[in-house]
Amino acid sequence: MTTTASSAAATSLSDPLAVRLPDPLTEAALAEHVFPLFSRVRARGWSPEHPDGEIYLANHSLGRPLDRTAEDVREALDLWYGELDHAWAAWMEAAQHFRWQVARLIGCGDPGCVAPKTSAGQGLRAVLNAIPKDRPRVVATRGEFDSGDFILKTYAARERAEVVWVEANERGVFEAEAIVEAVRRHRPDLVLVSQVFFVTGQVLEGVEEVVSAAREAGALSLIDAYHGAGVIDLGFDRLGADFMVGGSYKYTRGGPGACWLAVHPRHLKNEPTPVSADGVFTLDTGWFAKADSFGYRRTEEPIVAAGGDAWLEATPPVLTWYQARAGLELTNAVGVGRLRAYSLRQQAFLRGELERRGVEVADLGLPAEQRGAFLLLPAGDTKASTARLRESGVASDARRCPRTGRAYIRLCPDLLTTEAEMAEAAERIAVAL
Repeated sequence: MTTTASSAAATSLSDPLAVRLPDPLTEAALAEHVFPLFSRVRARGWSPEHPDGEIYLANHSLGRPLDRTAEDVREALDLWYGELDHAWAAWMEAAQHFRWQVARLIGCGDPGCVAPKTSAGQGLRAVLNAIPKDRPRVVATRGEFDSGDFILKTYAARERAEVVWVEANERGVFEAEAIVEAVRRHRPDLVLVSQVFFVTGQVLEGVEEVVSAAREAGALSLIDAYHGAGVIDLGFDRLGADFMVGGSYKYTRGGPGACWLAVHPRHLKNEPTPVSADGVFTLDTGWFAKADSFGYRRTEEPIVAAGGDAWLEATPPVLTWYQARAGLELTNAVGVGRLRAYSLRQQAFLRGELERRGVEVADLGLPAEQRGAFLLLPAGDTKASTARLRESGVASDARRCPRTGRAYIRLCPDLLTTEAEMAEAAERIAVAL
């Protein structure tokens, strides 16, 4: 799977959109150029002409797919039907395109640093299993997503890791200073931290200091960017973290299973390398990580492929590269900067509509630029609250803050959400809650 494509492969098929769309984005321009790309999902949504439709504000959870996503997946299947075993050549080109698009999204200059994965948890395990200790020490926050939290607790329960947990403050906000202090005090082998926390949407101010503190302590740093990819500028190369994990389920509209692990170039070899050599090598491996995988040559000592291919595993899922393609291309074509500015304007509009109707919006004392892509509404019973909203025709979800125990409904408009929809949603929410 070595990345051999030219830089032209990074050019999105949707890049003409970047020319047609203004900066800043406007609803009128999106309605003209982007809404038609989503006719299937928009057909089930609310509009003044379709007042019984659902208002989808769960874009922070499962992103809405483009019409073309179904065509892309069918392309992968047609290759299987038509080419059988010879389909692998085209499938591998799709893998390279996926890596190019992810690299472009996260600000990584070398797409070979991107190793496709099926989940962020798979990426975390690959990093844990690259640390040459029986029981590495990990510093992580209590705000990590359930998968990372559960994996670390499982490793700790089996005495395969020692975990130092950093708590949020009394408002449920994580502070970079507290994480840095834990790193300096405990001298871990790995530091895991989210760039945007999944419960509250908090953007971690000072993540650069956390990465620097980890490096000074001799620790590896792993950034969970799942709620940041497509929302904020991640700047992987600029940040200098050892690893970053993320996926396409949410803001880049690629569905489940289309995830990735980005590995800093300092941990990659430019040529096939024995795993006994100096460097960082993971135990989570397979034949796709071999040098010349399809050559089927066996050596007594395992020789891993050059670059990020060394972090691949066994036979990968193919359809995920196709199901993620249209969404990644669209996100890169529009540009994260424009999407971020538009999201902040939408959040401000929705907040105003809610507050005018007496609905409390929780900001945890954070300014808008330190919040991700969704708003929080205080909730009591999460299941009952979201069920009432669902009955009212508003799709949302709710999560509970691990520090304070407070529950919050999460509401996330996206580039398909109109101001009329947000006003209608605010009215429905006010009545339902």
